[in-house]
Amino acid sequence: MKAAPLFAQVADGPDNGAAWWLQARDGVRIRVGLWHREAAAGTVLLFPGRTEYVEKYGRAAQHFASRGFATLTVDWRGQGLADRLTGDAMAGHVLHFSDYQQDVEAMVGAARALDLPRPWHLLAHSMGGCIGLRAVMDGLDVRSVVFSGPMWGIHMGPALRPFAWSLAWGLRRLGLGHVYAPSTAGEHYVLSEPFETNKLTNDREMWDYMARQIEAHPELGIGGPSLRWLHEALRDMRTLAARPSPALPCLTIVGSDEEIVDVGRIHDRMARWPGGRLEIVPGGRHETLMDTPAVQARLFEMICNFYDRPGNGAAAA
Repeated sequence: MKAAPLFAQVADGPDNGAAWWLQARDGVRIRVGLWHREAAAGTVLLFPGRTEYVEKYGRAAQHFASRGFATLTVDWRGQGLADRLTGDAMAGHVLHFSDYQQDVEAMVGAARALDLPRPWHLLAHSMGGCIGLRAVMDGLDVRSVVFSGPMWGIHMGPALRPFAWSLAWGLRRLGLGHVYAPSTAGEHYVLSEPFETNKLTNDREMWDYMARQIEAHPELGIGGPSLRWLHEALRDMRTLAARPSPALPCLTIVGSDEEIVDVGRIHDRMARWPGGRLEIVPGGRHETLMDTPAVQARLFEMICNFYDRPGNGAAAA
């Protein structure tokens, strides 16, 4: 593990943050960031979504630090400061969705090398929810899991779904899998979309926080997904949908106004998760954990109480 940059001035995380470069099994370089290493209550392994990066979760780490948790998060391959996988650095791209599991493996290896406090818990947002679901199905070493707006399906109309499958498959076969998916481009969403029509948050200050990060460090940002990413995501979500839920305590949070991921798939999965809890946030958009201060405070309190619950918290370690 070698020291990596951490842009603390835009992260607003706890004062004691640090970051490291890691190398996945296939040689791809990724980055992990850690806050509040000396925590007593345990560690949150935080799996970000598509387009996201370590610094975006500095404020989340503040919430967790106030309750005694360390936070370890990651720049997935193809985004943040991790290696980009095509000649177009703004394209969100991956060769195979299962490749993200190599990043998980490297992240867990770092958590062990750093001897991060136990128990470990998972918080997985959006695309990270897809990566995280496969990881816990395959035995990720965590005591409990929380999903936020998990990408277990992509929000699209019934008429568009078969078109998306055929287009992504066909252009990939023609060697054009690196081009952008329809209606997307090489611009970061928070810099190209007006706050008034955004699908992420109701809170202007949080929107500006995200924009300031990309303005200060444009190298963190990416634009739309490639057609190959779309095809690989659709395949992986279909595969996971057929598998049973793991025997882990699970809390899933989704906004009532969610327009990015498929809410029907979330309801279906949670109906099949023994003892799982689904929390609907009234008026919430995709980034419920980056909504108004009142919503953030309520949800982070809920998550920390869930992690601390007898049977899956520090008391049971």
